Amino acid sequence: MPSGAYTFFDPHSGDALGVERFSCAPGPAGWRYRAVGDGDGRVTDVTLDARGRPVRVEAFAHGWRVRGGAAVVDGAAAVMWVRGPADPEGGGEAVEGEAKAQAFTGRSPAFLVGTARLLGLTVGASVRVRLVGLSEPALAPMTCDQGWALTEIEEHPTPAGPLPVARYEVADLATGERGVVHLAGDVVLSAPGVELEELDGPPNFLHGAGAALA
Repeated sequence: MPSGAYTFFDPHSGDALGVERFSCAPGPAGWRYRAVGDGDGRVTDVTLDARGRPVRVEAFAHGWRVRGGAAVVDGAAAVMWVRGPADPEGGGEAVEGEAKAQAFTGRSPAFLVGTARLLGLTVGASVRVRLVGLSEPALAPMTCDQGWALTEIEEHPTPAGPLPVARYEVADLATGERGVVHLAGDVVLSAPGVELEELDGPPNFLHGAGAALA
């Protein structure tokens, strides 16, 4: 079960945005990721099923809490969520929402792993996907369209043997902004605004839905 730490930074200015300490592992439902932010109370807890769909997503940040998961609305894939104050006794109401989308996305690398596994691309393939992004700082859900392309899988030598690393090109279709994501199993090695700083234990390579974990 790998555990470690990711650092976040503004990809334009380079300003540091925080650290997320995580662990992830396969489980009865498929795969689970849990992380806590250093010093800021952020929590990200994501469970995927065997096909990469978000069975359960829970996030806490900046006094807000979002809980959600996959659903089917009018025969189409959707996600549903409840967003409200992290402390319900502090005032404010929880609000329910839904959108026809495939999954969630946000700052945590867990969402990159989840999307890659859900899409299950082969090398050279590309696809457009609609997601619900949990925007910073208030975790406000907003739909967004992304283009994902798996451009190559390259093996890197390690003391434990070759390590397959998948290279994805990811585009925000609203702005045209593009970035590159490198995944080794269920660990993000690098992505726009994300760097892997610590890793204790090898990545999980699960067989099944997607190239991110397979």
